[in-house]
Amino acid sequence: MEPQNQRDVFDDIRELIRYKLVETVVPSLAVAVAKDGVVVWEEAFGWADRENRVPADEHTMYSLASISKPITATGLMILKERRELDLDKPINDYLRNAKLKAWVGNPNDATVRRVANHSAGLPLHYQFFYEDDPYCLPPMDETIRRYGNLVTAPGERYQYSNLGYGVLDYVISRISGKSYSDFMRDEVFLPLGMTRASVYIGRGHKRHHAVRYGTDGLPIPFYDFDHRGASAVYSSAHDLVRFGMFHLKAHLQDQKVILSDETIDEMQCPTVIVKDDVGYGIGWRISEEAAYSFISHDGGMGGVATRLLLVPSESLVVVVLCNAAQYDLTRLIQNEILSVLLPGYRDYRSRVEAEEEGKEKEAPSRFRPSPELIGEWSGVVHTYMEDIPFGLLIKDSGDVHVKLGEQLTTLLDDVSFVDGYFKGRMACDIGTEDVNRLPYHLYVELRHRDKVLNGSLIAKSLPGQRQGNALSHWVELLRQQ
Repeated sequence: MEPQNQRDVFDDIRELIRYKLVETVVPSLAVAVAKDGVVVWEEAFGWADRENRVPADEHTMYSLASISKPITATGLMILKERRELDLDKPINDYLRNAKLKAWVGNPNDATVRRVANHSAGLPLHYQFFYEDDPYCLPPMDETIRRYGNLVTAPGERYQYSNLGYGVLDYVISRISGKSYSDFMRDEVFLPLGMTRASVYIGRGHKRHHAVRYGTDGLPIPFYDFDHRGASAVYSSAHDLVRFGMFHLKAHLQDQKVILSDETIDEMQCPTVIVKDDVGYGIGWRISEEAAYSFISHDGGMGGVATRLLLVPSESLVVVVLCNAAQYDLTRLIQNEILSVLLPGYRDYRSRVEAEEEGKEKEAPSRFRPSPELIGEWSGVVHTYMEDIPFGLLIKDSGDVHVKLGEQLTTLLDDVSFVDGYFKGRMACDIGTEDVNRLPYHLYVELRHRDKVLNGSLIAKSLPGQRQGNALSHWVELLRQQ
């Protein structure tokens, strides 16, 4: 859609986008808005490919990052409607030799639905493979063998996990007999008229995609993941707003009805609590803001910041896509669009931002251990290579000493104990090839269960020009008498 010559309600936002692209040196940003079943604005600003002077437009394909999840979930629900998959059966029923392993709880309780709503017990996970690196993407069975560990009991808590959606794309492929990318093209993208959408950039699409740019302003080498269903989809703003319209049941004439309205409702029904007024359904985040119900997902990774938001009561879809990791910018533009179109939303955002600013000014409280935590804890960290001895000494002063394997004892930093979870950060070596590809710190996130602390030891890459990894390992420690 060409911008109108006369002044319209989006003109101030256009000017804001142009200003912000210069201020932040962001290569490009694309937006699309649909209201009452009609696309009322779609436009792009800046360069899809700065080096080759290719301008972005509403048909430029952007890497979506985690907006891939509701798209993958749509494919999953097609199989559910065909009765080829049962959401409430164990996910392991649909896997091959490698199965998810429950270190706590029953693996049969890790259902397809719980994997899809991030409550199966899978921990934090992301792992990137760059085309100019020597590391190869392993088969999915091997990724599951290494990292398919349920570190909380299925159904116990919400824990966002890219690995879960990597497992789901594997299930889609196994059930359908097609590759994940072919299934999504044949069963989702083409029936919905999304001709500028694909898993990765297929043949014929490379000249139409937005290059991902790093924090240094340079193009990022192409990268792959072991969680494609969580992160690998590309789409134009034009196609993504049409996808959002379908999920508002505003089916366009050139779209096939690939899901029933009842299934769409099921996807948007929260089945796990994220936090107050926020839940998660099947691929969608459901929240309440300013008396409106929002159905949304955002995405962020190296060279990507994206937003897709539906407001069912207002028949509204908002899309904001960027080919740099400028999360604050995409959030700002989304909120400006909502402030123009939703009565009362601007005042609501002003109150929320004032509250958030007040919280940021609060000084963090010093860790004060309760009596049930004070003392010595010992056990192991389980990695795919070996079990490593691991111990904590929690002193009544709040200092925590850590011993991993034969390494020197060190202090645990940034210690906290909130809602039953003991957390902290340390600099040690866990020793696996996967983790040691990049410099990292280790983070403990352990649930206190009487005389047991168990959960994850997460290796997170240190910040750099490229997106690093977060790889989680099972830990269990027993309190020593």
